[in-house]
Amino acid sequence: MAQESPKNSAAEIPVTSNGQLDDSHEHSFNRDLKCSLPVGLGLSETKITSHGFDSAKEGVVEAGQFPSKGSSASPKSSVISPSSAAASRLAGQGCDLIIPTGGRAQQKTGPVVLADEVKNPAMEKLELVRKWSLNTYKCTRQIISEKLGRGSRTVDLELEAQIDILRDNKKKYENILRLAQTLSTQLFQMVHTQRQLGDAFADLSLKSLELHEEFGYNADTQKLLAKNGETLLGAINFFIASVNTLVNKTIEDTLLTVKQYESARIEYDAYRTDLEELNLGPRDANTLPKIEQSQQLFQVHKEKYDKMRNDVSIKLKFLEENKVKVLHNQLVLFHNAIAAYFAGNQKQLEQTLKQFHIKLKTPGADAPSWLEEQ
Repeated sequence: MAQESPKNSAAEIPVTSNGQLDDSHEHSFNRDLKCSLPVGLGLSETKITSHGFDSAKEGVVEAGQFPSKGSSASPKSSVISPSSAAASRLAGQGCDLIIPTGGRAQQKTGPVVLADEVKNPAMEKLELVRKWSLNTYKCTRQIISEKLGRGSRTVDLELEAQIDILRDNKKKYENILRLAQTLSTQLFQMVHTQRQLGDAFADLSLKSLELHEEFGYNADTQKLLAKNGETLLGAINFFIASVNTLVNKTIEDTLLTVKQYESARIEYDAYRTDLEELNLGPRDANTLPKIEQSQQLFQVHKEKYDKMRNDVSIKLKFLEENKVKVLHNQLVLFHNAIAAYFAGNQKQLEQTLKQFHIKLKTPGADAPSWLEEQ
């Protein structure tokens, strides 16, 4: 079988008069070049020598000695002299080649990897979303299991009883607060009416000489009742403000901690159930890492649950002490003020307000009352 010489496979690339590459011969050049290189020829066996394009030899590709396909004879080295356009194309295709000063080409090992990679914020957010979704799924599954009666839940009987009592007391205190506000509104309207009635009696006392004394007595009585009513209204408003602070701030803050405790309890039970299910399954090379990871997550949520339970216990204790102190003072104030007002004991009523350091507005002031500002 006739052997084809590698030299005959290579052909010089013709160029036009203006130095542009003739496109009709470019594909044939590439095909001949591929045929001239046998299978298995590495880049390390090829040496590319580049001279200036202004010189006589624009580019020379020298192939090392390699056996031709189907022949044991060593072919002669082929010399190809491409044009500048072809050299530029080869230079673009050979971007993976590094030509050292020694003249032997080397192949890049791969992309450059920085030693300290910068963390991608998008990947961090994606990881946070993934963890949040997984935690939400586990907690939702635990809640549904508890609602259906299939899952078990951790219960602190003493703490749960205290929380139930607190919630029930909060509803009762809110009812007392609404009734006290209604009483304050009605008393304010009555005091306002009594003041207007006293002014009308006083005006008629001056214009009706024959009924001067009678109108005068009624005017004085209504003005005194209006004054005592303003004093009682100040005591009731102080009672309302103190109970409102206790119910809507102090107790509400404790209940917020209770909600956080209940959320921690659900997470704890969810990861506890997950760990129990993994422990009941087989133990092999695939499940052991999952069990270890689940054990770590369970321990983290257990510590969180214990901390929140301790916080709720402390807050309930301090709340009980504060509630007893506040309500004791406010109930004494409310009782003494109401009793003194309906007994007509003006001195005792004023003494009650001084005892609790309650300051009333100056009578006849144009500033709006507490109820008008609401």
